[in-house]
Amino acid sequence: MVKHIILWTLKEEFTAGEKAEIKAGIKAGLEGLAGKIPGLLEIKVYTEGLPSSNADLMLDSSFVDEAALKGYAVHPEHVAVADGKVRPYTAVRSCLDYEI
Repeated sequence: MVKHIILWTLKEEFTAGEKAEIKAGIKAGLEGLAGKIPGLLEIKVYTEGLPSSNADLMLDSSFVDEAALKGYAVHPEHVAVADGKVRPYTAVRSCLDYEI
């Protein structure tokens, strides 16, 4: 199994209210991919970090193998969410992929 963890920091230009709406949209969009991507076992987005956090939200996802993760990266439904709900609003993206 492969874990795919992403941390994002939203652009500073957004108000707290806008950031809350953006985070909700990212969460709904990415979690909505469950059952639609071959090899995607689990997908969860966390939007409510503690004040000590230095990122705004986190994606925690699991795939059957590395090939499934690569397929997810280019899957049209994932690309649509990434291009429409994530990339326009994020300033920083950190990724860690690893095998369990």
